[in-house]
Order: sequence, then structure tokens, then C-alpha cells
Amino acid sequence: MSFSIAGKTAIVTGAANGIGRAIARQFAEKGANVVFADMDEKRLVEEVGEQPEDSNIRYFAGDMRERLAVANLLSATLDAFDQVDILVNAARQVTTSDPLDPEDDSVTAMLNQNLMPALRLTQQVARRMIKQSQGQEEGNAGTIVSISSIAARRTHPELLAYSVSTAALDQFTRSMAVTLAPHRIRVNAIAIGSVMSASLQSTLKENRDFRQDIEDHTPLARIAAPGELADAVQYLASDASGFMTGQILTVDGGRTLLDPVAAPAH
Repeated sequence: MSFSIAGKTAIVTGAANGIGRAIARQFAEKGANVVFADMDEKRLVEEVGEQPEDSNIRYFAGDMRERLAVANLLSATLDAFDQVDILVNAARQVTTSDPLDPEDDSVTAMLNQNLMPALRLTQQVARRMIKQSQGQEEGNAGTIVSISSIAARRTHPELLAYSVSTAALDQFTRSMAVTLAPHRIRVNAIAIGSVMSASLQSTLKENRDFRQDIEDHTPLARIAAPGELADAVQYLASDASGFMTGQILTVDGGRTLLDPVAAPAH
């Protein structure tokens, strides 16, 4: 099977920086039509710039927590490229929370940030994929990949809200995989360990000892580069993974092989 995504049209959220940007850039370099989606319009313009109409890159600025933005993103994609074959839900946010503070609304905030946009966008895109595939009796009708985290199955109290949101994302992936399988649409996720995302870079600047802590608790003893995640996403988006659906692929440098509760998972 081929790892090629050339000629496919992909939407990548969280594409203004970090992991999302690496995925969107790699997809574009591999010949896919790519819509870079993010709420940070300034960073999108800096990253993508003014693209001619015959370019395989577009950008869309909008807050995916808003239903209208989700609908407008799909419309903009279809206006530019007439179809959508791949959705990558890469937008995410990490925050700490106090499990015993009744005034702490971080769980709601993280569900609204990390789960609901992925759910709503997947629903919209999947309906379009189903419509596109009418009349086709075989072959892949679309692929959906979400970025989750090993925090979904590790226990660290300060990451309660983030852990809950990623655990919900994992279950959403499985449920959607079963729902969309009859339509030949595959749905998978990647549970990441420590990747040099924008949020992790910021954390490391504030806490220089944190890098060493991460490396000490990761068997491969390093933090992954965003491009390494892009390779895994391309695999799940391509025909090379044609018989995989509903899977949470772990890319963590071996982090989950160890069991230190005190080591945060970003």
C-alpha cells in the first residue's frame, strides 16, 4: 500500500504553529491540497502568506469552538478544492487544574477546546465525505485523524481537565469509527507523549528542569520533533493504513511503558 496523499484535500486544524503546522506543511509538500485552519489569523498569514489561486495551500482563520466557524471552514475548503478527503483534528490546549476546587471550570473549558470542535468538524466533514462517495462501491471514502495524548490513560491530578478531554477524544474516535465504517470512512487518533509543541516550548522556558524530567521518564530519552508526528499522521491518512480504524496509535518514545504517576504527560 502507498503512503501517498498526493492529490487529496486535507483540513488541518491548529495549523498556525507546532504540531498542526508540521502536519499541514508536510501534507502540502507531499502533494496534498491543504487548508491550514486556526484561530490565530496573524500567525496563519505569517506561515502561509498570500497564496495564488493555483496554489495547493489555503488558510482559514476562525474559532472552531463556534458552530458557524466549523461550517464556514468546510465551505471555504469546498470553494477552494471542491472536495475534502482528510481531516486532521490537531488543535489542542493543555492546562493545569485543581481537582478539589469547585470553582475551577477547566474541565468544561478543555472539553470545549479539545473535544467539541473535533466532534463538530468531524460530523460536518463526514457528511460531506459520504455525499462525495455516493455511487462508489469500494475504496476509501475519507480518513479522519485526531491528536490525543497518553494523558488519557495516565493519572496526574494537575492535568485532570486535559486528561478527561483526551480520554473523551479517544472514545469519540472509537464511536465515530464504528458509525462511519459502513461508509468506508476511517477514524483513528494518535496518543502523543512529549512533543516539542508551542505549549511545551513555553513550559520549558519557564521550567528548565522540566526537560530533564521528561527525558528521564521517556525510554528514548528525548522529546519528539513535530515532524515525527506528521509522519505518523500521514500513515493514518494514507492507504497504507487501509485496514485500521478506531485505533489510538501511541507515539510516545516508550513513555507509557513506565509507570511514574508523578511525571506529567504533555
